[in-house]
Amino acid sequence: MTESPDHRPRRSALYMPASNARALEKARSLLADVLILDLEDSVDPQSKETARGQAVAELAKGGFGRRETVLRVNALATPWGVEDLKAAAHAKADAVLLPKVESAHEVREAESLLAGTDLSIWCMIETPKGVLAAAEIAQASKRQGCFVLGTSDLAKDLRCRHTPDRLALLFSLSQALLAARAHGLACLDGVHLDLSDEAGFERACLQGRDLGFDGKTLIHPKSIEIANRIFSPGEGEIATARKITAAFEAARAQGKGVVVVDGRLVEHLHVQEALRVLALAEAIAGGF
Repeated sequence: MTESPDHRPRRSALYMPASNARALEKARSLLADVLILDLEDSVDPQSKETARGQAVAELAKGGFGRRETVLRVNALATPWGVEDLKAAAHAKADAVLLPKVESAHEVREAESLLAGTDLSIWCMIETPKGVLAAAEIAQASKRQGCFVLGTSDLAKDLRCRHTPDRLALLFSLSQALLAARAHGLACLDGVHLDLSDEAGFERACLQGRDLGFDGKTLIHPKSIEIANRIFSPGEGEIATARKITAAFEAARAQGKGVVVVDGRLVEHLHVQEALRVLALAEAIAGGF
């Protein structure tokens, strides 16, 4: 009915310190949709170059299956940023994740260093300036594929409290998500820092899903199962989507543009969402 956008699952996106060779090797067996090999926050300054080399070497080995591989580089303003992007241009990753993006200029600068590659550019929105410039950033490059929320840094800059309802962050989350959707980008929610708070993590995943995020960024493999479960279409949702598409096709064959399904009016917009759900479910069923 309409051309389908990218329905690649991004339910779980796990940060992995590129300085930890053992963790990178284990990544191939983890059931995360996205693996973010990190050269930035999780790597201390004296290990930056070693981490860069290890990340590029592991990506060259491949063996990640259908998992999406992303290299988070250091900011261009740091001593390592330019070399990180130069290395990324030759690495066999799917995307580069730019930290603390606050302007379209930063995206275009990174794009110039990635000329000649087909790497997607992902941007972290994790500062007040980044949130306010989200719409500008989202349309800075045709290479862009995703926004990633950095809620820890954002909360620090806002001086807000980490509360279970994340009330203080809701405007920022919605602002970034709105900009991403307006320009056809995926959008991932921030991390949950308390690994012992499984119930709180599940609540945050449910909230992120209900807000419209595609998935959750994670700091430990133990969180993958919950994120995958919550951001996957449920059996009932899939059954309803199938019913909607079948009923609408039958109605269209009779020259009708709307139909009632289970007492609810179904129009073309509902069919588009049903098709998205079915495409996502099919992709998830394809495994890793």
